[in-house]
Amino acid sequence: MSFKYRVIAVTFYAVLAAFLSSCASTHAPTTDTGSTYDVSSVPAHMRSGLYHSVAPGETLWRIAKMYDVDVRTIKRVNHIRDVRDIDIGTRLYIPGAAPMKHVITLYPSRKWKYIIIHHSATDYGSAQEFNKVHLKKGWQGVGYHFIIDNGTCGKADGQIETTHRWINQMDGAHCKADGMNEKGIGVCLVGNFSKRGVSVSQKQMNSLVYLVRTMRDYYDIPNRNIMGHGQVPGAKTECPGTRFPWKSFRARLGS
Repeated sequence: MSFKYRVIAVTFYAVLAAFLSSCASTHAPTTDTGSTYDVSSVPAHMRSGLYHSVAPGETLWRIAKMYDVDVRTIKRVNHIRDVRDIDIGTRLYIPGAAPMKHVITLYPSRKWKYIIIHHSATDYGSAQEFNKVHLKKGWQGVGYHFIIDNGTCGKADGQIETTHRWINQMDGAHCKADGMNEKGIGVCLVGNFSKRGVSVSQKQMNSLVYLVRTMRDYYDIPNRNIMGHGQVPGAKTECPGTRFPWKSFRARLGS
């Protein structure tokens, strides 16, 4: 497989409906070595000003790509002189924002051999919320590489959050069993899928299938290496939940 550095963008017709709550003082990474990508001009009637709360791993470059707005515009309207002053939880006003896009950076690597799917086992959450919890555990911030939101904590249902662990190509902190932290891409869906009446939303499933296919195809990961946390040899957990829809997920994943 020819490895190239790519950024994938898919239009995601949802915008943030609310602000995140409290913010941490930890600095977000200040650089992102991803290449730019071409986007079609989005009609003015599909654009509107909105607020975006900076999540762990997000840079001004990444946020600009998410909304198809020039970095210089975001800096100007928010009176930003130095991007290093943008902390996790900072609320930025994004003028003339297009519908949100997934921005997934792909890095040349032979490290990633598995994709491990988790649930948060909570009713709500986001990368910022998990980052605070994991920092208290003494970890280097949020342990997953990607979070797929469920519409809580100010994030849109189905939104894919890319964390600093993926951007910096760090080991995960999501599955010790069988050394998966070192070779497995950790993807966490917000929700408790062992709880009666709770299910993976359609938008979450759409995003999960898209993300996993993208990673699988780029890193040549066989379908047998796409598994839930509890399916990893040596793991003693029911994660990603006893009600996770494996049959429909694998049917949509295809070969």
